[in-house]
Amino acid sequence: MTIGVVISTYNNPKWLEKTLWGYMNQTRPADEIVIADDGSGEETRMLIERYAKVLPIKHVWHEDRGFQKSEILNKALVAAEADYLIFTDQDCIPREDFISTHAKHAEKGFFLSGGYFKLPMQLSLDITEDDVRSGNAFRLKWLHQRGLKRSFKCTKLFRSALYARLLNAITPARASWNGCNSSGWRADMLKINGYNEDMHYGGQDREFGERLTNLGLRSKQLRYSAIVLHLDHKRPYKTKESIENNKAIRRNTRKQHIIQTPNGIKKL
Repeated sequence: MTIGVVISTYNNPKWLEKTLWGYMNQTRPADEIVIADDGSGEETRMLIERYAKVLPIKHVWHEDRGFQKSEILNKALVAAEADYLIFTDQDCIPREDFISTHAKHAEKGFFLSGGYFKLPMQLSLDITEDDVRSGNAFRLKWLHQRGLKRSFKCTKLFRSALYARLLNAITPARASWNGCNSSGWRADMLKINGYNEDMHYGGQDREFGERLTNLGLRSKQLRYSAIVLHLDHKRPYKTKESIENNKAIRRNTRKQHIIQTPNGIKKL
């Protein structure tokens, strides 16, 4: 089984670089990394060119026309060649066992829903390549020493496989498709015609997973096992209109049991 990682990005090379540090430190390296670039500028292009010398990167880019994440993810899905794909974002640093955990739990007839741990802005800014390489960035003691507040959410960074399995089993959170940490078989994603390009920010990932479910797939919860550090950022592209439009599309997807979106990779 070959494994690819699809990373969405848009004009945030500092965060993207921190994320790529994580992929240089995996116990099970990616066979390909497809960067789905929603119209970033020259600084991002130069960064990707530099890291393409040490990582198996494909850069899929289109012109900036506002928030068109669904469209660029479809282009990345077409460009990908791996059997199995992990989808994530430019602001999500993977723990060293991230890919190996997805690989361990990959199973025909399922998709996987991983977890993320949000960092405050100052910690997001302060994390260095050495912090990622050494694993310190994922150690609670180290994070607490640098100002991270204690909360139940910190349990996501516990390094106990038994504890992670227990919390995966009892968490009330649904194992839905989330854009920052989910994986599945590329063949299944092509069967549902990729992402719905009528959808902009807010729920397009969930709708993608709902159509995988309509296809007959089940989901596995890896909220406490497959972990990324989520770097802080603002969301200027979030609008009330986009959220309401996407909610309506999701309701229709569930009600009509839609499998293939008409406005996806292929225009049906």
